[in-house]
Amino acid sequence: MRKLSVIKLVIVSILLAGCSYFEEGDIIATVNGRNVTEQEFDAYLTLKRIQIRDDKHRSVLLEQYLQRDALSQVIENTYGDVAKSAAAAELDEFRRQMNISRYFEQYLKDAVTEQKISNYYAANEAQYSDTKVHVAHVLFRLKKGMTEAERKAKLTTATEAWSKLKAGEDFGKIADDYSEDRISAKKGGDLGWLKKGSIDPKFSMKIFEMNKNDISEPFETSFGYHIVKIIEEPKTVKKPFEAVKGDIRYLLRQQSKDAELDRLKAQTNIELRN
Repeated sequence: MRKLSVIKLVIVSILLAGCSYFEEGDIIATVNGRNVTEQEFDAYLTLKRIQIRDDKHRSVLLEQYLQRDALSQVIENTYGDVAKSAAAAELDEFRRQMNISRYFEQYLKDAVTEQKISNYYAANEAQYSDTKVHVAHVLFRLKKGMTEAERKAKLTTATEAWSKLKAGEDFGKIADDYSEDRISAKKGGDLGWLKKGSIDPKFSMKIFEMNKNDISEPFETSFGYHIVKIIEEPKTVKKPFEAVKGDIRYLLRQQSKDAELDRLKAQTNIELRN
């Protein structure tokens, strides 16, 4: 892509210079008095990324190229002002786009190096770490619109289940018998490893202050009443550098580009005139 951009920039410069760049070279055709050289046609093929298959294919492409050139000349000579102004506008816009994109392509390459990405990762370790805990629960759902009596009945059932757990009954069996979260109930109430902050705040606060094998009393969240058991204590897992490298590069490039845009804009002077 970068090679193509360089070629496009050369072509634009040539067009703006009246094609003088191609005047020297092997002349392969003359279109309305203008010489077309081998170098000019080869540059066109490179620009379009056209691979020549054989001599016949090349002849066809050359004929098409010359026909378009001839047609363009006729239109320019007949409707010169319109054609020239339109072409100039397109070339000028292309020049602006190329100036900006090529500058930032090189600037960001220099500004956001592999070392800077690595340094950012090391300096923001907490940002790329997750604290998780392995937990199981028994859920007694509370639905919107429940009466106070219905809510108390749910709490009574939850307390009954908790009493059985205190008496030594198996957590998995209690989950299977009582839990209204049937997906986890089939696995003994196991919710797997939960990331801190990714769940109901009350639930998260509770489970991250407990220790391994602790079983909580029934407590309420936005989902209902829970009894939870800590299967494995919380641990902090750092995301591998390779897993977040792309995100860090994107972030640093965006920050660098924004800062450089602000610096460049500070050097501009735009005056609107009525």
